[in-house]
Amino acid sequence: MHRALPAVRLRVPTHEDAFTWHRLFADPDVMEFHGGRAAELSVYEELTARQRRHDAELGFCLWTMVDDTDRVVGFTGAQPWERDWGPTGEIEIGWRLGREHWGKGYATAAAHQTLERVRATGVRDVVAMVDAHNTRSTAVTRRLGMRLAETFLIPASRREGHCYRLAL
Repeated sequence: MHRALPAVRLRVPTHEDAFTWHRLFADPDVMEFHGGRAAELSVYEELTARQRRHDAELGFCLWTMVDDTDRVVGFTGAQPWERDWGPTGEIEIGWRLGREHWGKGYATAAAHQTLERVRATGVRDVVAMVDAHNTRSTAVTRRLGMRLAETFLIPASRREGHCYRLAL
């Protein structure tokens, strides 16, 4: 029996969201698979600005995720994979939530909305890049119907990574 997914809304990130993301993601548990430590505020200021550009130019981005009380719980969305390793140029979907919001279905609910929005822009397939030890994110890829397409070494961490794919 599947539990109902929570109500979640996605919106283009504001400059103020940089401060909220910085606070939400300052937890070492949240950052375990994203460098292991909190990023500087300037990283989130640049990230939210880049996402506003992506939304304007592409019609999608990493959106700020809010719950039914309008509280920011993290981000979920899509953006081009811009690194020089992995699926360069392809559209990656991703999510990150504050620790207190884990295990409630937010990532899955928001990722389903992301897939609908990205599909509406004409994108034909997406990837999700996940650290092989990140069981929570791997579970989300399964719930979305993604398939493991490739295993690779993450350059920064030297850990095993997985590339999941889904045709839209």
